[in-house]
Amino acid sequence: MKRIVVGTRKSPLALTQTEWVLEQLKQAHPGLEIGMEKIVTKGDRILEVTLSKVGGKGLFLKEIEQAMYDGVVDFAVHSLKDVPTEMPEGLMIVAITHREDPRDVLISRGNVPFAELPQGAKVGTSSLRRAAQLLHVRPDLQIVSVRGNINTRLAKLEEMELDAIVLAAAGLERMGWSDKISERLSTDVCIPAVGQGALAIQCRSKDTEIRELLSVLDDPATRQIVAAERTVLAKLNGGCQIPIGAYAERADDGEIRLTGIVGTPDGTTLLKETATGTDPVTLGHAVADVLIEKGAARILEAVREENAK
Repeated sequence: MKRIVVGTRKSPLALTQTEWVLEQLKQAHPGLEIGMEKIVTKGDRILEVTLSKVGGKGLFLKEIEQAMYDGVVDFAVHSLKDVPTEMPEGLMIVAITHREDPRDVLISRGNVPFAELPQGAKVGTSSLRRAAQLLHVRPDLQIVSVRGNINTRLAKLEEMELDAIVLAAAGLERMGWSDKISERLSTDVCIPAVGQGALAIQCRSKDTEIRELLSVLDDPATRQIVAAERTVLAKLNGGCQIPIGAYAERADDGEIRLTGIVGTPDGTTLLKETATGTDPVTLGHAVADVLIEKGAARILEAVREENAK
């Protein structure tokens, strides 16, 4: 196979991530030619409302997936946290890359840490998951919805006169902007989005030759860890529009330690469960089941009803 085509979003971060993937592929397969198709998704177009109000899963994927069905592109690079737990028929995640720092970070005026933000500080984020956890610790904060790509959101820190914004560490690191980080938020304060920090490589299930080419990108250790997180999300029937987080890490004894959270958007209720185990799927089900027992289903249903208004 001489030439294949990748589909990607147009944002600077998406292009940076895709370029990194292409570099890995070219090192593994010298002489391979890779074209790039830049695609605008629904999630990129609709910026005036929060993600939770746009609704639907796969807001940053569907147009790219359609391009795969149409034969326009052969594979796609996504941020794993944007990828729904159920794959459309005929498509598959062929590889999950080594995970960067999965944590959320604070970027604040004057590099003020989270605990020292002024009373009533304005913090920008469009994520209900982040809002729920930050407000649970600091109910005095004013959460301001901030959408757009990473460059846009950084600019809005000044434009909207915010005290801070919250972003994913991995995106800033991939852009080479680690120096902008004021504080990496502890997972005790803010559990990340499911799969945050890893990339998903998606292709058509029937394309065995392309699957073989792309398989070099897979990191089995990351795949196992995020499987636990994605099981929680699947069991709770969640998407990026509801306040769910899950974070798994490998403990010193080789077991997986998984923490899942579900919260109300105002932060008044935050359900949290941590468990350890060796099988990621079994562990994910166990954590999700306890969260459901604690009342997660009622919280999520209420949020969905609110978003539907």
